[in-house]
Formats: sequence, C-alpha cells, structure tokens
Amino acid sequence: MKVNIGPYPDTGKREVDIQIDYYDTWSMDHTLAMIIEPMLVKLALTGNGSPYVDVSDCPPHLRPKIDNTDDTHQERWAWVLDEMIWAFHQKNYDWEKQYYSGKSDVYFEDADEGGCRVMKHGPNHTFRVDHDAMKVHQERMNNGFKLFGKYFESLWD
Repeated sequence: MKVNIGPYPDTGKREVDIQIDYYDTWSMDHTLAMIIEPMLVKLALTGNGSPYVDVSDCPPHLRPKIDNTDDTHQERWAWVLDEMIWAFHQKNYDWEKQYYSGKSDVYFEDADEGGCRVMKHGPNHTFRVDHDAMKVHQERMNNGFKLFGKYFESLWD
C-alpha cells in the first residue's frame, strides 16, 4: 500500500511506503504499540504546545484550584503523555513476568478411561502469580490507552 502524506510547504507532498503483512493483524495491538510508543516519546521531547486536558483525567495534585489555565496546564499535558508512553511501553514488553515468583513443578495424570488428563502440582511447585498487583497494573495501562483515544487529535507538534 502506498500512502501520500502532506502537503508540506517546503517540499510539497511526502511519499511514504507502508507495507502491512497478513500477520500484522494477528496481534495488531502489539504491532501498533511498536510504532506508537517511539512517536509519543518523540512528541514529548519536541512538543511545542499543550492542548486542553480535562482535569478529571489528571491526579489531584495537577487539578487547578480556580480554572483550567493555571500554572499546571503544561504539566497536565506532560502527565497525560507520560501515561500514554508508559502504557504503550508496557505493551511492548513482557510486563506480566514481574508478578510471577517461584518455580513450576507440574505433571499430568490420567483422569479416566476416556483419555482425559489432569494437571497436578509436584512437591517442588512454588509458582505464584500476584493477580491483585497485575490487575492494578493492567488498569493503569487501560487508562493510558483511554487517554490515547481521548487525546488522539491533540497528538501534533
């Protein structure tokens, strides 16, 4: 697929070649995250403005006391960008493994004559997953993705 992006005042149109393979949609969220994260990082480093940020999207210490144009206006946008970057960074890496501990020791036994098997824990099984912490982590990621959608049209420099 060939897409023209532009026009740009100095050079006219910029031609961009984009190739999407059939497997790119298998985990399209991961494919897009690999593109979105570095673009958000670049925007955070080079951004020249701060759009309106709904104060309800920010933590209490960034909520203005009087109106939405107080001295935390730019900090609120920086915080939103940081949350988006953090969420997409998590998507690009195996974040779940930090909540695993111990070693897995499993084996399978026949359950009945029908060929079903049952997984059992061996004597050295210490594997655990901190599901509560994983849930909190996932909720923060979900918020970063929600912010990305909400402020999508503010992602410009």
